[in-house]
Amino acid sequence: MDKLKIAGGYPLQGTVRISGAKNSAVALIPATILADSPVTIEGLPEISDVELLKSLLEEIGGTVQFSNHEMTVDPSAMISMPLPNGKVKKLRASYYLMGAMLGRFKKAVIGLPGGCHLGPRPIDQHIKGFEALGASVTNEQGAIYLRADELVGARIYLDVVSVGATINIMLAAVRAKGRTIIENAAKEPEIIDVATLLTNMGAKIKGAGTDVIRIDGVDELHGCRHTIIPDRIEAGTYLILGAAVGDGILIDNIIPQHLESLIAKLREMGVPIDTQDDQLFVGKADSFKAVDIKTLVYPGFPTDLQQPFTSLLTKAQGTSVVTDTIYGARFKHIDELRRMNANIKVEGRSAIISGPVQLQGAKVKASDLRAGAALVIAGLIAEGVTEITGVDHIDRGYSHLVEKLEGLGATIWREQLSKEEMEQMKQA
Repeated sequence: MDKLKIAGGYPLQGTVRISGAKNSAVALIPATILADSPVTIEGLPEISDVELLKSLLEEIGGTVQFSNHEMTVDPSAMISMPLPNGKVKKLRASYYLMGAMLGRFKKAVIGLPGGCHLGPRPIDQHIKGFEALGASVTNEQGAIYLRADELVGARIYLDVVSVGATINIMLAAVRAKGRTIIENAAKEPEIIDVATLLTNMGAKIKGAGTDVIRIDGVDELHGCRHTIIPDRIEAGTYLILGAAVGDGILIDNIIPQHLESLIAKLREMGVPIDTQDDQLFVGKADSFKAVDIKTLVYPGFPTDLQQPFTSLLTKAQGTSVVTDTIYGARFKHIDELRRMNANIKVEGRSAIISGPVQLQGAKVKASDLRAGAALVIAGLIAEGVTEITGVDHIDRGYSHLVEKLEGLGATIWREQLSKEEMEQMKQA
């Protein structure tokens, strides 16, 4: 296991290229199960979640080649082999295997998903959708068992807007008989990306990106080639980082429309941003105004960016309030930022940040993926050296983080944890 070390307090400049979308990748890869011939996905990020999914597809008989950001999956020999635990437990998005395997094999056994611990994130809406399509769903000894004689299209209203449930129901419905209508569907760009892949495979989907998605089931899906969209959360993280410590940073390979809510808030703070077709230039701000943010479903402010944004707000003049309406428990990074001299308190679903303060290097721990991003940004802002453990969380979602930051001039490096440090982490 590794730890990250950052010598902060230095301005960064240059160009950083954004990788393919992690939140698309974890759904696109399971979607290949539904085809009867090879599917190639271009532009995948080199992150641990992608490697985990590759090995899971191989476990069920898939032939998978992955190099130079391109993955080719031959699903023709796949079988509905149970995946009750093991790697499934390390990855929350493993639940997409449920919809894909149910769609192709009409049965699946998948362990309850793992991933970041952000409080209760139930899969009841996924199960509601599967049952509406004709599947029986039971929880047996910590694994979800899905069985169906056949899947039949249905009208499904999601009680809460859920990206995961929207995609999972799409995966199951594309090979069901008849029409499925998903109402109150999520609208995230990653859903459009998955729908585009499925359509290229021969699925009939209309309305992806709106709150009503219509799917006419087909008997079979074929292979195709698909290019993943850029990662709007990685792009947003570098945007925030550029605002916090940049002296002119160009962010390449992005879709600016996917970042409008973040760009608006950064401009409100006083950050100069120049938008181009597939690039953004973040200039240096003379000072930062305090702002309030509230996370909302897309196109609102992303919950995945509230933690990194909190680090930037420690530099703002006045009091800022960050309210997370999506995951109320997504404030585990606050105690770590306090170790670095941040003036923050949590009240219910809100964090109240008073600034500006000068962050100081400290030993901190990433509790989840985006908390890790927040601590990296804090480490780049801080005086002195910051040491971050829990790097495995960061590796789940940020491709070549150290190399990209070094390319901007950051002093950042990885070290192996000592035996004593590993023992301390186990006991924590």
